[in-house]
Amino acid sequence: METKLLKINNLKTKVGEKEILKGLNLEIGKGEVHAIMGPNGAGKSTLVNTIMGHPRYSISDGEILFEGKSINELKVDERARLGIFMSFQYPEEIQGITVENFLRSAKSAVTGKNTGILAFRKALKEKLNLLKIDEAYAQRYLNVGFSGGEKKKNEILQMAVLEPKLAMLDETDSGLDVDAVRIVSEGVSKLRNSENSVLIITHHNSILEYLKPDYVHILVNGRIVKTGDASLAEEIEKSGYDKFKALA
Repeated sequence: METKLLKINNLKTKVGEKEILKGLNLEIGKGEVHAIMGPNGAGKSTLVNTIMGHPRYSISDGEILFEGKSINELKVDERARLGIFMSFQYPEEIQGITVENFLRSAKSAVTGKNTGILAFRKALKEKLNLLKIDEAYAQRYLNVGFSGGEKKKNEILQMAVLEPKLAMLDETDSGLDVDAVRIVSEGVSKLRNSENSVLIITHHNSILEYLKPDYVHILVNGRIVKTGDASLAEEIEKSGYDKFKALA
């Protein structure tokens, strides 16, 4: 039996004294796209931050297994080296550091290997072309003066360069117009393969129409109360979460 890429058993997570996740279970296999939807305050961002190891979120019970091994005690950088990536809802602006330098440093930190400038520049150029991003973009300061769409495209570029096994996208589509949603979705789709997986948090069905998730999970009050295929997202779009709140 193949080991799941990610397996979460009875996960309970607190922020301070407040319990947010209340016994959550989730399995993600290699090559799969999973979407998590749910009302505000349900625990969606808490879930991905807990998987990533954000120190603000403490696990009070349960276990997170990545490739069959517990990562409960690992720090953020250790999880990143295992191949876990998370895009941010609100990426930070950093003056004085170019996109290229940031990505080269990140790649070296994750792989533990120093990549030469010329070799990295060549690889970066290939990723920029794949994602249809202007090459001049690499010399701009990280997120400084970027539009909302450019910031989100930069997150997908990071994903392309770091080549994670599990990419978690926290509301990557928020605040984007239709064209930007399509461009971001196409970028994610181009990076998909049989060995990596995507977990996306979204409030909207539009990005899922492009990404075509294998599974859609409804998260309410700290638990996944329903799992289905892409038609579940369409149902949410039409009818909202009321009937699912009763299951929590």
